[in-house]
Formats: sequence, structure tokens, C-alpha cells
Amino acid sequence: MWESESESVRGREYGNGVLSSSKHGVKTDGFELRGQSWYVATDVPSDLLVQVGDMNFHLHKYPMLSRCGKVNRLIYESNNTELNKIAFEDLPGGAEAFELAAKFCYGIAVDLTAGNISGLRCAAEYLEMTEDLEEGNLIFKTEAFLSYVVLSSWRDSILVLKSCEKLSPWAENLQIVRRCSESIAWKACANPKGIKWAYTGKPSKVSSPKWNDLKESSPSRSQPVPPDWWFEDVSILRIDHFVRVVTAIKVKGMRFELIGASIMHYAAKWLPGLIKDGQGQGPADDVMSISSNSNSSCGSSSWKGGLHMIVAGTKDENPSIQAKDQRMIIESLISIIPPQKDSVSCSFLLRLLRMANMLKVAPALVTELEKRVGMQFEQATLADLLIPSYNKGETMYDVDLVQRLLEHFLVQEQTESSSPSRPPFSDKHMYEGAQRGNNPNAKMRVARLVDSYLTEVSRDRNLSLTKFQVLAEALPESARTCDDGLYRAIDSYLKAHPTLSEHERKRLCRVMDCQKLSIDACMHAAQNERLPLRIVVQVLFSEQVKISNALANSTLKDPAEAQYQPLIPNHKTLLEATPQSFQEGWAAAKKDINTLKFELESVKAKYLELQNDMENLQRQFDKLSKQKQTSAWTTGWKKLSKLTKMTPVESQDMGHQMSNTAEQTRKAPRRWRNSIS
Repeated sequence: MWESESESVRGREYGNGVLSSSKHGVKTDGFELRGQSWYVATDVPSDLLVQVGDMNFHLHKYPMLSRCGKVNRLIYESNNTELNKIAFEDLPGGAEAFELAAKFCYGIAVDLTAGNISGLRCAAEYLEMTEDLEEGNLIFKTEAFLSYVVLSSWRDSILVLKSCEKLSPWAENLQIVRRCSESIAWKACANPKGIKWAYTGKPSKVSSPKWNDLKESSPSRSQPVPPDWWFEDVSILRIDHFVRVVTAIKVKGMRFELIGASIMHYAAKWLPGLIKDGQGQGPADDVMSISSNSNSSCGSSSWKGGLHMIVAGTKDENPSIQAKDQRMIIESLISIIPPQKDSVSCSFLLRLLRMANMLKVAPALVTELEKRVGMQFEQATLADLLIPSYNKGETMYDVDLVQRLLEHFLVQEQTESSSPSRPPFSDKHMYEGAQRGNNPNAKMRVARLVDSYLTEVSRDRNLSLTKFQVLAEALPESARTCDDGLYRAIDSYLKAHPTLSEHERKRLCRVMDCQKLSIDACMHAAQNERLPLRIVVQVLFSEQVKISNALANSTLKDPAEAQYQPLIPNHKTLLEATPQSFQEGWAAAKKDINTLKFELESVKAKYLELQNDMENLQRQFDKLSKQKQTSAWTTGWKKLSKLTKMTPVESQDMGHQMSNTAEQTRKAPRRWRNSIS
């Protein structure tokens, strides 16, 4: 953002970054390059050959011995004053840095820039160019340029820190990395209000304002600075230097949301597979995707604000080296993610977890990452949760991983609910994030997410019934107010596993509460041939209970309220809230159920008719059986019993009748005897 050019006050004191030595013993017009050798443009013949890597430097002893303690020591400790050949195989900065140091020894002007200062400073330390040999030697001047020019500039601090990647461990031991990291952190945390800004990664034609000159510029005239202005510049650093900068920024007290956003920005630049991960890809597809993305990124010749040096490499680079570098990046990013909730998105954590499992990251860091996902598991989406299983011979998706994430979520919820009176974190933002997580709707969102995940993974024929049941029963019953999603997952599992026994089907359906099914889901389940018969009966019974309760509630309501709150709108509301998959085929199911009810009523009517006919036949049979059992003697005895019970008037009438009968019998005795016989 900020750039301090060499025209600053302190920069002028050091000759605008141009170093020169006033004392030199050999008059020269400069250095000449011939093939792989450097020659001093002078008439004095060379008496010292210095080899640095593949380059040869034909120099003179006097200028080098007067300013380089290492060259002086090597010649005099060898007890051979005629020694004219020295090799520096491990000189930091290589031949470029030694060329500048040699020019300084000859008194040739050297331009100091942010690109060469770190290598020259390390080379001066290696060559022991101290003040003991000459006042104002190279160590002193490069150190002054670093302190007063580089560290006062945002852009120069970034570039110097970037150049330190090839200078380990010298740059680390000389505190160049630490000082640049702290300078970047201080400027990133400073209030950018009223300061003009420009990205370092933009083309050079965009003028970068100076840190010193623009502090007092008017806010109304300057472009407003976004809070993430420093993300792009910091993202060009190597992962170990990025970690140093982020750690220093944390110490300065920057908001954890911005730190998390910078980490996500860095991961998007250096881990191409983290963004371009197709849904439903297998483990082999993920590996090929990362390799191709790495090779394609390194083939680009333009800078585009960042250098893909570690992850990208070259096209001939071994894929195992790329995987090793990416593993180091992932492990480093996990270690610096702020501990506060919502510092990074749950989607980012899940994608990072997916790559961590694929690249075999350290188990301790994977466990820590899983706990972080569990803290904000309610924010996850189904697409990010479908993480492939990278162990051969198992299920397509890593169901055990989702089970662990769900357990971490429940542990976090239990911890927050057990101590609601005191903040679990000292930081205010952390406490607010935890309070947002302790929301009763969080478990409901997780329940819907788990049901959708079960529906997706249930199509895998290798998914065992035990894993499905354990994951479905992991949440408490209060988390689900409606089991329609769980019913859909069970139905999908039954479709994909048609060979389940009756006992296994019953065991699978026990995870579902039939009373929590909607009316439309009950209608669908009533005609589902894959469900056990007992479950279908329970569904029908719960449906009947719901209908009865609905009718009872509608009768208890006030007629005026019933006029404005009929039962049909409630039914429509339930239907709209039901997933689309359950609504398919339910119209036909309603017709079938109505037909069955009509047939059942017809059977009941026929049964009543047959029962009446049977009762009539039984009565007729009883009459016939009684008539066969009666005889004349029994009839006579019945008449005599009646006579004994008659009144006097009735007895007189009966006496007259008996006398008349006696007279008739006397007149015709033969007929009476015949009737008796």
C-alpha cells in the first residue's frame, strides 16, 4: 500500500541508495563479463581468482584484503602468501551479491534496492566486511539502508522479505525477517484513513504514494481504503514468512475477522485445489486436479501479484514434492487460524479438512481442525460435507468423519449450555460468537443437514446399516421437530439395499418417529411397499390420531375463528413445507385410500345384512325345534294347570262347558274312544 521512495530525508543521507568507497588501490572503469567470468577493467593484471558457484571473478588481492576479513583470514591462515585461488560455495546471495561486494571494494558505485539489499547484507556478513577493517564498511552501510529506508516503506519491506526466501538461515540470523515482519505488521494495523494507497501487485505505472509524505493528506481527496488492502501484498510471501507476518499482526491486536480473511485469501492463491474442487469427485480426481492446477499456474509468465514458487514448481517436478509443499502450507495455516469462532467460514474449514485428509496431514492438526468445524457446524452445507473417503475398500464418502464432526458439535453445545452465566472466552468477540452458536435453531439446522447427508450417502451400497443408524441417532430427539427428511433418507437406503431382511428393515425404521411425520409423508409411507408392515400400521394409526385431533380442535374453536382459520389452509401450509419428493405420487395415494375406505364401508354394510339374516334363521330354527318337542299329554297337563288357576266365574263357565261336553260324549261314546286310541 505505502511506498517510501529514496527521496525521503533519511534516504538522502545515504546517497539515494548509491554506495561507494572513497579508498581503493586499483583504478578501474568497472567490471566486464566474458562468458562465465568477471574481469576488472584495468591495466593491472589479476592476482586473485574467486569462484562463486559457476562464476569466476578475476580480482586483485589488495582491494579485497583491505575490506574483506574472510579473504584476509583465508590467505594468511593458509601460510601461503602466494595463494591466488579461493572458492566460496556457500556464499549467501550467490554470484550477484558477491559482484556488488567486489565492486564496493574497488570503490565502484553500487545501487542499493529492495531487491538486492538483503542478499548484499548477508554477503557482507559472510565476507566479514566489518568496521574493524575500514570505517563505513559494507555491513554498516547495508544495515543503515535497511533500517532507515527499507523498513520505513511498505512496498520495500514486502520485497525484502520476499527476497529473504533464498537466504536462509542468514536472513533469519541477521534479524532481517523479524524486522521486516514487524514493519509490515505495524503498517497493516495502522489507521489508513486519509492515506492514498495502491497495491504492490498492480502494474508499475500505478504510482505508489510515500509513507512519510502522505500521512497528512486530506481524507476527502484520497480514495477510501478497504480493510483488506494488505491481503494481496502479503499473499506473495512464502508460507513461513506469511506465518511470521500474521503472528506479528496478531500481537498488534488486529481484528480476528480480518486475520481469518487474510488466511483464506492466501489459501485461495497457494492451494488451487481448495477452490476448484468438483462436487462428487473421488480421491484420484482430487489428486489429479491439484497436480494439474499446480502445473498450469506455474506455466504463466506474468506475476499477477503473487509468485507460485512453492506449490507450483515446474512441470517436471515430482508430484510428491508438490504434495509435500502443500501439506506444509495446510499445516501452517491450521496453526495460525485465530481461535475465535467465525474467524473463518465453515465452508473454508471443511475444504481445508478435505485437503488435509487427502495429503495425510499430521493427525493432531486434523483433530484440531475437526474441532474448529464442530464449533460452527450449523453453518456447513451439504456440498462441503461430501468429503470422499481416501481409504480404499470403504464407503464412497467419509461417514466416520461426519460422525466425529457431529460429536464435536454436540460437545460444544453441551459445554456452552452448561455454563451460560459466564463467558467461556475472555475476548468479547469470542463470547459473542459463542452466544450466537448457543442457539436452539442450531441443532435444528444441523438435523436438517444430517438428514440431507444421510439421503445422499444412503445410495452407497457399501454403507453399513450400523453406520447409518449411529449417525441418524446421534442427535437428540428434540433436534427434529419433523422426521420427513429422515424418512426420505430411510426410503433411499431401502431402495439402494433391497436385500435387507425383515429384522434389518425394522431396525432401520426404529430411528424414525412416526408421530413426527407430516400428513403427506404418512400418506406416502402408507403405500410404501419397502417399509415393514408394522411400520405401515403405526403410520396409519398416527395419521388417524392426527386427523382426529385436527377435527377435535376444529370443533372446539369458536365459529367466528373457524371462519377465518379453516383447516384447509393449514393443510396447504404443511404441504408447502413438505419436500418435493414426498409430494410425488400422493395424489394417487389419496384416491387409493378413499377407494379402500369406500370398499371397507361396503363390506361393513354387507356384514350387517348377513348378520340380520343369520339372526332370523336362528329364530325360525328355534321355533321348529320347540314344536317337535311338545305332545298331547303335555298339552293336557297344561290345560289342567290352567283350570286350577281360574276364578269362580271362569270356573262356572268352564263347568257349563264341561257339562255340555259330557253330554256330547254320552251321546257319542265310540267317537271319544276312537280319539283316545
